[in-house]
Amino acid sequence: MPGPQKILIVEDEPLIAMMLEDFLDALDRVVAGTADSVASALALVESGGIDAAIMDVNLRGGETSWPIADALAARGIPFVLATGGAGDMIREDYRDRPVLSKPFTMDSVEKVLDSLVAAD
Repeated sequence: MPGPQKILIVEDEPLIAMMLEDFLDALDRVVAGTADSVASALALVESGGIDAAIMDVNLRGGETSWPIADALAARGIPFVLATGGAGDMIREDYRDRPVLSKPFTMDSVEKVLDSLVAAD
């Protein structure tokens, strides 16, 4: 099966996180964890067992996912940036990363995860 299997979800909107969990289940992927803040996501990254991540760029309380992106990049773990905003919201050093535009579909999630194989 192409693409990473154990996916970390970083999303502060519970309904979107649940939708992504359902999509991953339907795509025979495993949810490696779900986090809604930088601190909880970094703890999951530190614990390991993650093949890739789907991260909302902007989290609640003005937090951004950049510290998580830095931790994943340092470990060589590919990630997808999820955003409902424009590309200029993405930090310059991560503009080459795949972007999943909101609202997403199961097909778009599958395609972006499968594209991570080439990025490894």
